[in-house]
Amino acid sequence: MKILIIDDHTLMRKGLKQILEDGLGQVECGEAQNTQEGLGRLEQESWDAVLLDINMPGGSGFDVLKEVKEKKPKLPVLVLSAYPEDQLALRTLKAGASGYLNKSAAADELIRAMHKVLSGGKYITPILAEKIAEDLQERTPGRSHERLSAREFQVLQMITAGRLLKDIATELSVNVKTVSTFRFRILKKLGLQNNVELTRYAIQHGLIEPPGP
Repeated sequence: MKILIIDDHTLMRKGLKQILEDGLGQVECGEAQNTQEGLGRLEQESWDAVLLDINMPGGSGFDVLKEVKEKKPKLPVLVLSAYPEDQLALRTLKAGASGYLNKSAAADELIRAMHKVLSGGKYITPILAEKIAEDLQERTPGRSHERLSAREFQVLQMITAGRLLKDIATELSVNVKTVSTFRFRILKKLGLQNNVELTRYAIQHGLIEPPGP
């Protein structure tokens, strides 16, 4: 069994590798520290599953997820993130992920999740399942940011992190005009006027990821 771990933090990759080896037995874990390296290893080698950090420098994990679903639709991808389940989980599942797990989860939950996705199932945490049930029961309308596309959500994250438009354009391999268009769409969808209001909105709704180690 081969599992590819894509995460930009070395200590996180090493810890995840140890947990998987201890919990799954005969498993070979590969590592990639960014999206480019991850996509390269996915193309060059065969894997049974991918453990993916959704938010990394040099490109969003959504880019990896999209590439996997286009080229290897049957390859299960378990997404890891510091975001709470109610902020990002549904978005990743709709994009094709087989499961979503918060980085604060215990080791045994990671093993349960990996067993689930390796068997072809979808892993949804009890917290997320309860949230989905509540939303269906109460017929609560979606929050404005849930209407954003994956790329718009990524640009929102980068803007609220204080990144300049030209730096965002370089990282996403697009021109500044394209980033400005994304910014305009984001502000319009959220009913906001400027970056200050956008940052305030992101903080209020927990859309800004806590600092990593």
